[in-house]
Amino acid sequence: MRVLNIGAVLLGLAAVGAAALLLGFLAFVTRLDRDERIFAERADGIVALTGGAQRIGDAIDLLAGGYGRRLLITGVNERTSRDEIARLNPRQRHWIDCCVDLDYRARNTIGNAIETRRWMRQHGFNTVAVVTSNYHMPRTLIELEHALAGGERVVPHPVVTDGLDAGRWWQHPSSARLLASEYAKFLVAWVRTRFESDPESSRAAILIGRGKPVKRVAEPLLRGND
Repeated sequence: MRVLNIGAVLLGLAAVGAAALLLGFLAFVTRLDRDERIFAERADGIVALTGGAQRIGDAIDLLAGGYGRRLLITGVNERTSRDEIARLNPRQRHWIDCCVDLDYRARNTIGNAIETRRWMRQHGFNTVAVVTSNYHMPRTLIELEHALAGGERVVPHPVVTDGLDAGRWWQHPSSARLLASEYAKFLVAWVRTRFESDPESSRAAILIGRGKPVKRVAEPLLRGND
């Protein structure tokens, strides 16, 4: 009888946990931006996280519109040059040449946050506008707020990804899988940042990569670049 009771309790707990995860996922999806925001304020700098061509274009447009003094593109592929970015955005060549910094060190979102912090402190920036996809923004904000513990302010600029209908995700299996995966990563990031002091010294963060293990989330700075 006692075994049956324990089994019923465990089953009940599992059901409650599953329901909590489902409700949390629905809340996560509901809060995603469906439309791109019109910027109402300017920031010291702009940061674009790689992962979608539209992110880079939007970030350069913000720079050209005077919404920040410099732009950091973080997580750039080692084979992508400044000339390649300029070729894809020919009308913004002047801004790319004068006011865009490329980060090749970041390996994932945690590394993006580390490099953003380094860049902001190098330039003395107190506010930063962050450009990334709408589904990626919640996790990005968690990582940035954890890394920027010095009072710096983050202004989100979510990019609405073409082909991802967050309002009807259940009708598109690929969208459902993407959102479910991002929600799981969001939960892991939220839990991890509750227990670690700094992302650069976090062993858990180093083990988190996209698809394969990585040795570090961001390459160490060369001496003299601090």
